[in-house]
Amino acid sequence: MIRITRTWRIGVAVTAASLSLAACGSSDNSGGGSSSGGGDCKEQNLAFLGALTGDAGALGVNMANGIQLAVDEYNKDAKCKVGFKKFDSQGSPDKAPALATQIVGDKTIVGLIGPGFSGESLATGKTFFESGLPSISPSATNVTITQQGWTTWHRVIGNDNAQGKADAKYLTETVGAKKVYVVDDAQDYSKGLATVVKDSLGAAAVGSDEIQVKQTDMSATVTKITAAGADAVFYGGYYTEAGLLVKQLRQAGWKGTFMSGDGAEDPSFVKVAGAAGDGAILSAPAAPAPADFASKVKEDTGNEAGLYTTQSYDAANIFLAALKAGKTEPKDINDFINSYSGDGVSGPISFDDKGDIKTSTIYAYMVKNGALDTENPTPIK
Repeated sequence: MIRITRTWRIGVAVTAASLSLAACGSSDNSGGGSSSGGGDCKEQNLAFLGALTGDAGALGVNMANGIQLAVDEYNKDAKCKVGFKKFDSQGSPDKAPALATQIVGDKTIVGLIGPGFSGESLATGKTFFESGLPSISPSATNVTITQQGWTTWHRVIGNDNAQGKADAKYLTETVGAKKVYVVDDAQDYSKGLATVVKDSLGAAAVGSDEIQVKQTDMSATVTKITAAGADAVFYGGYYTEAGLLVKQLRQAGWKGTFMSGDGAEDPSFVKVAGAAGDGAILSAPAAPAPADFASKVKEDTGNEAGLYTTQSYDAANIFLAALKAGKTEPKDINDFINSYSGDGVSGPISFDDKGDIKTSTIYAYMVKNGALDTENPTPIK
């Protein structure tokens, strides 16, 4: 049973209100953003928890941009404005719990978009569940998250089972790889995805290894890959280490196919890998942002739309639809999410009884001529 410890009331009459934005718990150490109207309106905010700085900060910035656009669009016509508070965990399961405590203690927060990563989701899920705060992650894919019984936790993206099986199939059937070496960085997301890939490869998996986050010398792993005669490598992890690994593989003369998952599907991978990134395949359970949507993001935030921007926008809009429908209690908002069915910018959205999205397509993005081609991915499932 969910222990409801928070009560929110949303009024119907309002004078003009302004939206104040800031990063709560982020690198600039400024106060949290909020919005409150006059009359009967009470302060109400959406929150984001995820990496805004650090090695994977680019992915969290993509998410925050999508939420920002949704909130700004909603506030143009809303009687009671909605604010947006950002909590920068740097994607760390060690830093996230303290921020989760801040979030559930803030009675103005009516919904959480996030957590952004799997490790921090597993580290904070119980806190959010016991507080009754509904959440929708745009990006956390570890399979075990929705096996914890946290009925307030949802995701608008396919999990690692879907992506890992599709990636293994792509490597063996489309690429034609015969010997695939699997590497991960030991984080919950990374290990979860890499394990599904390895298990799905069957006899084509010729070995596996583990590196550490922030590791820069990967020569030992490179030696194992070349000694195994691998014609392909799958890396489970994020773009910084992925870029370093492929760079050092190419420097060692390795000629095989390099593939990684959505944690590496960002232009930052190319910045790290340089020319060695050409030919890499980066999968994601996310389609490219439509051109008109990308233009709105650029105009509203000054930033380009990227991986998870559409999912974050859609997640925020589900919460905003609940508010518009007059849902004021956490249980009512959560029930609204559970029964939600609609077409978002990222595709059709509805949830199963565990909080997983029911339908998801996996895409393969290619790195060509020193750039990540984000406009022409190949659907692989």
